[in-house]
Amino acid sequence: MSFGDPNNPYAQQPPQDPSGYPQQAPQGVPPQYGYPQQPPQGAPYGSHPAHGMPIGAPELAHWGLRVGADLLDTLIIIGPMYALGFVDLATAADPETAEPGVFFAVGVLYAIAMGFFQLFKEGSTGQSTGKKVVGISLLREADGSTLGFGRSFVRKLAHILDSLPCHIGWLWPLWDEKNQTFADKVCGTVVIRTPKG
Repeated sequence: MSFGDPNNPYAQQPPQDPSGYPQQAPQGVPPQYGYPQQPPQGAPYGSHPAHGMPIGAPELAHWGLRVGADLLDTLIIIGPMYALGFVDLATAADPETAEPGVFFAVGVLYAIAMGFFQLFKEGSTGQSTGKKVVGISLLREADGSTLGFGRSFVRKLAHILDSLPCHIGWLWPLWDEKNQTFADKVCGTVVIRTPKG
């Protein structure tokens, strides 16, 4: 058996000492090769041969949970803006000719501020409000760490790719091996199940 054979996912590397030479098994203990082993802490998410995730990695979030989280986030961000717009409309002297007023302007400022707040939360904790409610989290595929604000913002922009080819990128997680959208693939992210709360 050759060590490090990429075609054999169960092959293991022999232990190495600092000098770079393989360590010998203790006296009387035969070397143990050829059996799957739990990957070390922080192993890349792409290392499991069956579905792209390491053994013992968290469960990937299914499409329904992702849609539910996005709908909740959208409602939280733009719902109050429209509600305040209706207040402007209801208090106008002539609703037929009413234009956006002070309440709607406040609603727009709220939507912008809440959008950035949700990006900050998602980047720093892996969860926007909607993701926290449904129990999913957005992480880097390579090491399972959070994205940070900048990468989270770039991922939102990358969702343009999901919309371009007839919105097929939004449906891609339904059949993708890692439940990823095009934006996830470009930014190297995965969405996993987490405990609610």
